[in-house]
Amino acid sequence: MLRRVLALALLLAPVVAVATDRLLAARRGPNPRRSMSMLEVIDAPIEAAWSVLADIPRQPEWMREMKKVAITTPGPVGVGTRGEATVRILGIGVSDPVEITEFERPTRFAIRHEGLFTGGGVITLDAGADGTTTIVRWTETLVPPLLPEIGALVQAPVLQAIFQDDLHRFKRLVETGSADG
Repeated sequence: MLRRVLALALLLAPVVAVATDRLLAARRGPNPRRSMSMLEVIDAPIEAAWSVLADIPRQPEWMREMKKVAITTPGPVGVGTRGEATVRILGIGVSDPVEITEFERPTRFAIRHEGLFTGGGVITLDAGADGTTTIVRWTETLVPPLLPEIGALVQAPVLQAIFQDDLHRFKRLVETGSADG
């Protein structure tokens, strides 16, 4: 009897998961998915923060999960520049092709993820009141390929903590020249 109940549960689990995911999507309706939001205040002027942020080859220094990154289009970095990163999150390595969608020196850098995980991210920089600090805000939306609604809910707290740590590493890199504490 117990085996039959377990077999039935295993057969029904995917159906329940898909139905739940669709229910969550219907409940969200046309509203965009909720973004993860991170914030840091850096003890450095905005141009110093921008020079590190816009230096794409240095991103793996402060994004611990990014193992390598390469620009795949010619010319100066700007809107339309494409790149590809190899990232490893929770032990899973994936390729993350991206396109820069906004590049406004020294205040705004945005990308669109075009790989297995879709979505986008925006990092904004605002000069502090006295010009010696920079307020950094990072919003990120990542949509997993399977069960996107459930997946986004499950991954959000983990990824938000990872990204907040990355942003703290960015702060250390700008302030001290090293992301490691």
